[in-house]
Amino acid sequence: MKMDAKQEIEVLSLLQPRPGERILDVGCGTGDLMAQIAAAGAFPTGIDLSEEMVRQAREKYPELSIQAENACHYRTDVRFDAVFSHAALHWIKDAPAVARSIWLALREGGRLVAEFAGSGNVGTLTTAMEQVLEAHGYAWAGRNPWYLPTIGEYASLLEQTGFRVAFAQHFDKPTPLKGDAGLRKWLDSFANYFFPDVAAADKASIYRAIEEKVKPQLEQGGQWMIDTSRLRIVAIKKLK
Repeated sequence: MKMDAKQEIEVLSLLQPRPGERILDVGCGTGDLMAQIAAAGAFPTGIDLSEEMVRQAREKYPELSIQAENACHYRTDVRFDAVFSHAALHWIKDAPAVARSIWLALREGGRLVAEFAGSGNVGTLTTAMEQVLEAHGYAWAGRNPWYLPTIGEYASLLEQTGFRVAFAQHFDKPTPLKGDAGLRKWLDSFANYFFPDVAAADKASIYRAIEEKVKPQLEQGGQWMIDTSRLRIVAIKKLK
């Protein structure tokens, strides 16, 4: 689910951080985009649920303010000029709680700029996984870890929270898989979500069946391309 450097640059250009601005990065990861925001003269604060990510970010960028926090419950007395989030919001299923946290963190007239996975993301793969798992006697319910809204669903949520949606884009971005392992490495990287109860004896045949099912759509001349789909959003906290 990682996005490429070009996408990171594009979403930062939507943010347009300005000198002196206070910017909250929700799901800051290892802090690389925070460092770019700081290089523009802004004052970023980063939060991430993963204590390990926060540890790595602090190690790389000791000068930055980074905290281990749950975005659903984050509260602060500071009012930010902008909230930024890249490749994180699809991991948080309680979207109304996160939208509320962001709204509370912003000053009036402040902006939210976000990019994350949207409806249809890796849909070919997840449909195949569901079919193959159920054919092998494993129920699908509860395995998909992502929140993947349509553009209308997410824009409506933001409007109900008190935002004015200024820009919304839903686009497909096929992503090449690197390395010889290809699709199997991708499946392994999400095995804790999709295959935690799958017996080792079953896993190889399940992977093989998934690969055969999606190969006509996702394999092009020896290169696997994952069917990723993204939402980009810019929204403004309404003035009272």
